[in-house]
Amino acid sequence: MKKTVSDAKDAVKDIPDGAVLALGGFGLCGIPENCIGALVEKGVKNLTCISNNAGVDDFGIGLLLQRRQVKKMISSYVGENKLFESLVLSGELQVELTPQGTLAEKLRAGGAGIPAFFTPTGVGTIVADGKEVRDFDGRKYVLERSLKADFSIVKAWKGDSMGNLVFRKTARNFNPVVAVAGKITIAEVEELVPVGSIDPDQVHVPGIYVQRIFQGKNYQKRIEKRMLRNG
Repeated sequence: MKKTVSDAKDAVKDIPDGAVLALGGFGLCGIPENCIGALVEKGVKNLTCISNNAGVDDFGIGLLLQRRQVKKMISSYVGENKLFESLVLSGELQVELTPQGTLAEKLRAGGAGIPAFFTPTGVGTIVADGKEVRDFDGRKYVLERSLKADFSIVKAWKGDSMGNLVFRKTARNFNPVVAVAGKITIAEVEELVPVGSIDPDQVHVPGIYVQRIFQGKNYQKRIEKRMLRNG
């Protein structure tokens, strides 16, 4: 099975209006910049995006929000995007805020074929509203449904033509669990290498989870807030 595609435009060409997308990355680190740009160019609409962050106003998922291509966000941290705030308050964007660890486990469980799980996180808060709460060994747990996506889109440091992926440092946050949660997983990589070039012990996501892969280009790798120490 040939998994390599020419570029981001080719990789996302069949993503339809109304699709559920899971996007990897942590803040602006390790986000699939090329694929997001291709989705903006494609003009696909009414997307549900599962992502830890919502990008910033003019970068990442923020570009999709600018063009009103997203109808719902399932996220953990959205505080760096003022447009996101205004769209939610105006009713133009639905949002499902989820504790960060719970979001990661929802994606991992979805990829593992586990439909739901119990967690103590969120018990006694609005996170638990409308959900089953059960007692285990004297402690209360809330039932959370797992997450699956029509398409998962991730960005890796290195990958081979069979789809085996290696992430680097902070980019390893959320990308691996996003990769396993999609019916179709698209990976853009900084370096596309021949099969056998990656030590099997270094593979973070096995190629069985990846259907499409390409070498990306022109990565900005922007920083949300640059902090410098005085003196």
